[in-house]
Amino acid sequence: MAADPHRWWSLVVIAVAQLMVVLDSTIVNIALPSAQDELGMSDGDRQWVITAYTLAFGGLLLLGGRIADLLGRKRVFVTGLIGFATASALGGAAVSPGMLFGARALQGAFAAVLAPSALSLLATAFTDPRERGKAFGIFGALAGSGSALGFIAGGLLTEYLDWRWCLYVNTPIAIVAVCGAFAVLRDRPGRAGARLDVPGALLGCGGLVALVYGFSEAESRGWADGFVLGLLTAGAALLAVFVWWQARTPEPLLPLHIVRDRDRAGSYLTMMLAIMGMFGLFLFMTYYFQVVLGYSPAWTGLAFVPLTAATVTGSLQIAGRLLQHVPPRTLMAPGMFLAACGMVMLTRLTVDSAYLTDILPGLLLIGLGMGLTYMPVFATVTAGVAPRDSGVTSATLNTSQQVGGSVGTALLNTVATTSTAGYLTAHLTDPAARAEVTREAVVHGYTVALWCAAGLMLLAALVTSLLVTARAPKHGTAGRAPVAESVG
Repeated sequence: MAADPHRWWSLVVIAVAQLMVVLDSTIVNIALPSAQDELGMSDGDRQWVITAYTLAFGGLLLLGGRIADLLGRKRVFVTGLIGFATASALGGAAVSPGMLFGARALQGAFAAVLAPSALSLLATAFTDPRERGKAFGIFGALAGSGSALGFIAGGLLTEYLDWRWCLYVNTPIAIVAVCGAFAVLRDRPGRAGARLDVPGALLGCGGLVALVYGFSEAESRGWADGFVLGLLTAGAALLAVFVWWQARTPEPLLPLHIVRDRDRAGSYLTMMLAIMGMFGLFLFMTYYFQVVLGYSPAWTGLAFVPLTAATVTGSLQIAGRLLQHVPPRTLMAPGMFLAACGMVMLTRLTVDSAYLTDILPGLLLIGLGMGLTYMPVFATVTAGVAPRDSGVTSATLNTSQQVGGSVGTALLNTVATTSTAGYLTAHLTDPAARAEVTREAVVHGYTVALWCAAGLMLLAALVTSLLVTARAPKHGTAGRAPVAESVG
């Protein structure tokens, strides 16, 4: 096949679209306190701004890849861009919490069809192995920097314009990408034999929604409430039926042989547990910086940059160099242990902690630990995968990240708000001290949730130690990981 003369311009268009999707996992975090105040969200409901996006994204991502197979990559890519831009505009214009939650879910749904088609188009545009490696390296670097850019952009837009611009900003970016797509992307016809596993999508997404909804309702109803237990039971049952169905349908969303491999299953589970803790950290530290310490949105965004810098350093400078010589778990398990230690350091936060001495060391440890984990996970997941399974393998890793973000945000937000309420009940004896006790209660709730996040990181370290037994990759294969969304 002749090389696509517009392939490098195609890379620009595709990378811009992917960067927009990655940005939306973090850009709204900084805007969340302002959005909560203006729209009157409760502390228990605020997590839906994050989880509505990640749930729809993770729950529909595998289906999105099948849709791209059926209808054609370019057509699905453009449709995803237009839909994402429209959903972003609806979210920016939201006049109620429900409207914002719905718009975020729509964003996630269109992101789920946009992301797989972007990767397929990139692979189609670059046929030379050396050029393809360079293109995926650039694409991965942009995707990996998305979280840092999201924090900074979210802070600047919220402070100097309005929180709504954290959503509006996607519309002009998407318009530029759509125009570029029509101009330079080479179309690829759909696969006539491809079939959509709609029952699988309904079962998987329904099970995840029930679980997350159950976790969020536990904040107001209590864990022993019949409705909460019913939701959690229904969620687990739906996911069990999803697994049963995937074993029997001729074209499953998730071929089970992908996750039967011990090393791959351990890597997926490690990533899910790690992201559960990380999304909780993003949520709580955003509120801690702005509500408790009084940081501006812009300074809040900048406060997260050292964490991202440490993640990049751990991934590229340490794991990238050592992975050729050591088994993956010798990086992943210590990485998760370091991240857990960083979380434990942050459990010592008070209402007047200093950034340089009390916060920064914990953020650096967490970032370094996540960086040591990311690249070995990516390399282990793709090792020995047949070409026909490479797409679903990468999509499953992305799904594990989004599902981890959804469940972790809902679960840890419930832990935090419940702990805050309990602290207030026990310590609010003098009405004159209500303001100060309330601040202490909020921080107490965050620290309890951070203890839980530390536990999740330690569990990830244990999972890695017990399940991942892969040897060191052969020379030259380390680092050839799929592009999965980085959140740290």
